[in-house]
Amino acid sequence: MGYDLRTQRGYDFYEVASALQKSIRRGDAKLAGYMALELFPRYAEYCWKRLLTISAEDCHGLVTQEIKALYDSFHVVNKGKRGEDLKGRIFISKAVIILCTCGHSRDADVLSNYIYDKKQLLSDEEIERAFEEARSERMQIPEYVYDCHTRKGKAMGRTKQQFFEEEDRALSNRQLSIFDGVRF
Repeated sequence: MGYDLRTQRGYDFYEVASALQKSIRRGDAKLAGYMALELFPRYAEYCWKRLLTISAEDCHGLVTQEIKALYDSFHVVNKGKRGEDLKGRIFISKAVIILCTCGHSRDADVLSNYIYDKKQLLSDEEIERAFEEARSERMQIPEYVYDCHTRKGKAMGRTKQQFFEEEDRALSNRQLSIFDGVRF
């Protein structure tokens, strides 16, 4: 038997929490903002815990640090305050907007559940065999490893200029740089 927790306008607490996460996942900032502020101020700490979890579970990239910084700022503004005296809805609102507009990915949650909830558990012998197989596997070193920073790369005549150009081209999800066009 669960608790009948209600938000400030009488919504079921658990439905609001679910709506918050699902609306962020779908990028619906208006609904997500409404649901986050429905939890404020009575359930502010829970709201922050949920936002931090969403940042790891549903969002791509390094957004969790930004949400943590907003959480910390919320606490600076509210030092010594409790309950209805809490201020700083703006920090929750900004966190919601960031979470709604950032790239979304469920990779961390899928990985966690794949590893933790995997139905077929391996025996100790199967695990040991897998470790032995992994230990005996020899990986091929890719050619790009041999640059001006390695002995083999130096012997091949690799230069710093080549290093900068090749590594820049190899960036995954490359962003604009203030150094674009600079030759070294």
